[in-house]
Amino acid sequence: MSSPSAASSSIPPGPLKPQRKTKKKHFVQQKVKVFRASDPVLSVLMWGVNHSINDLGQVPVPVMLLPDDFKASTKIKVINHCFNKENLPGQFKFKEYCPQVFRNLRERFGIEDQDYQVSLTRSSPLREEDGKYIGLRLTSYDRTLVVKEISSEEVEEMHSFLPEYHQHIVTSHGSTLLPQFLAMYRVTVESEDTYLLVMRNMLSHRLPVHRKYDLKGSLLTREASFKEKVKELPTYKDTDFLNNMQKIYVSDEEKEKVMNKLSRDIEFLVCMRIMDYSLLLGIHDAERAERDEDEDVESSGEEEEEDENDPAAPPCSTSPEGIAGYMSSFKTMGPGEFNPYVDMYAVQSAVGAPRREVYFMGLIDVLTQYDTKKKAAHAARAVKHGAGAEITTVHPEQYAKRFKEFIAKIFA
Repeated sequence: MSSPSAASSSIPPGPLKPQRKTKKKHFVQQKVKVFRASDPVLSVLMWGVNHSINDLGQVPVPVMLLPDDFKASTKIKVINHCFNKENLPGQFKFKEYCPQVFRNLRERFGIEDQDYQVSLTRSSPLREEDGKYIGLRLTSYDRTLVVKEISSEEVEEMHSFLPEYHQHIVTSHGSTLLPQFLAMYRVTVESEDTYLLVMRNMLSHRLPVHRKYDLKGSLLTREASFKEKVKELPTYKDTDFLNNMQKIYVSDEEKEKVMNKLSRDIEFLVCMRIMDYSLLLGIHDAERAERDEDEDVESSGEEEEEDENDPAAPPCSTSPEGIAGYMSSFKTMGPGEFNPYVDMYAVQSAVGAPRREVYFMGLIDVLTQYDTKKKAAHAARAVKHGAGAEITTVHPEQYAKRFKEFIAKIFA
């Protein structure tokens, strides 16, 4: 199977164009591409992504998106194939939703289709074990992408959400704290459908996160459970944030940028009648990372001396391809350093801050609309806690106001 050729775009790209390497890419033709994964769904996902990107590369980029593009889909059914039978099921189906729309979104988010393809298909995605999420949750092998299983109802919600979301991304020139939605698929194995939504990873693919918060702007039942707190990397909540006396130390300029993005995004979510979203906050402690790195170097020193003559293959992170691949074409990154074209949700701590940190901030869970079910929950909680009590389930306008006021106070 041959690698795709890059498509030329006639749609004006946003300010975050993909960085170009000075070194030219060389694509080697392959007769057989093997998709090995831990289960059939992953193997079919990798096969499908490779197939769809290859096909899309042969289709000219439209001058403008039409209403029908937001309803379109492509699908393929494979029966009794003789290709890679030890890894792929004998029969499967693969469907891609709104391929031209997501192609345009990837471009606006600075992601080339070839790099997207490599990040998802070069090696099997990694499973994430997190009790918060129901269903499959994956991270691409290079940790630049997150693949989340969603319900068929959420697929319908995405179809309703997508036209306005795309317009918001166009208007904001791709500068947003909202999730960067990159593709949506359906994988069918043994007559069972799995719906998958692909997004950019809000956290870093290379800088470890040492503390993590899920903030909604409410203190009612917003404390991490004991079971959560004993995890290696717990997800803390609003009450924990205040109890830990946590603060975000960024410059006034960076704070203004974050709050401007937040204001635009929240205004959009209110117009869409969406609420119950959170701010995901990940904190990288650069000094702690340096200590951990020094310890790793010391502990592996003897092994390196023994293996220095072993012509081992270079690690995946040195690859010139994939979403994070071109980082290695410039310079080696140290603790606390990041490439803003890859870690687009990252903000550096201010000069003179108590600790040298990197903050990753993005809005998550943005598909909950204020529908009949939410209205009923609001009425029930108002009866239980009183009409004036601070409760999570409120109207979208109230939720947005409370949320924004809380986030403004997390900065030092």
